[in-house]
Amino acid sequence: MRAIFLVDNGSLRAAAVFNLRRLAVLLSERLGEEVQAASLLHANKIPSEELDGVAAATLGPAAERAAEVGAQEIIVVPLFFGASRALTDYLPERLGALQARFPQVPVTVAMPLIDEYGDNDLRLAELLADNVRATLPSECCGVILVDHGSPIPEVTAVRNRVAGQLSALLGDQVRFVVAASMERREGEAYRFNEPLLETLLATPEIDGPVVLAMLFLSPGRHAGPGGDIAHICQAAMVKRETLRVLPTRLVGEHLDIVALLHTRAKQALAHQRFLLQMPAGEAAK
Repeated sequence: MRAIFLVDNGSLRAAAVFNLRRLAVLLSERLGEEVQAASLLHANKIPSEELDGVAAATLGPAAERAAEVGAQEIIVVPLFFGASRALTDYLPERLGALQARFPQVPVTVAMPLIDEYGDNDLRLAELLADNVRATLPSECCGVILVDHGSPIPEVTAVRNRVAGQLSALLGDQVRFVVAASMERREGEAYRFNEPLLETLLATPEIDGPVVLAMLFLSPGRHAGPGGDIAHICQAAMVKRETLRVLPTRLVGEHLDIVALLHTRAKQALAHQRFLLQMPAGEAAK
């Protein structure tokens, strides 16, 4: 018996939990076995009344409950674009606490959606291109690929590489593709996040209609209706009447994301490629 979890970072917005649950159900159907939805943090603070009466699960307690009822293996499938600190720092610490209680239970964490050193998988860029094409206006325009912004240069480098792939896939359908961050930390050390979306939308070169390719997985405080991205875009359009920002749907709202998650899950289940593997007894060594 094993327990498989589809895991996101977590949000205080119910819409993010509903999207995670939806993807977990679809991934379950693909795998032919149950996949449970769980967040690393935050989601357990959402009142259950906002979640159809079913409280959101966080990974630590959910994995421990699975071990208590007999799970002999834990598989974690990250709903993350890349190897952020949530995956490389917090998650191993939390799983170490699990194995301190259940040293007989091995844990495998699948690769995130973007596997930097795996095959040249263009599926994420293809999802973005599909979303952009569905949003393109009749006139040719530019594309801004926006993500949250990261304190880790390697994560931003992955975003920039995806922007290059998106540009190649769209070709002459668009005028340009440029990457931007929603926000960044203060200080020169985090300048690699530039340009910020707010700054980019204020430049004369970005005018008329522009498609905003949303490199976000679920609606929440930043993406989706009433989120930070929406406020940034609205403020920019108020300042410049000729600017028209057309956001795409989120990556995690595209059905084909499940095929990519299925690949990562199958790789981990076969112990072929994984981000982290903690064999039984690891915590006791």
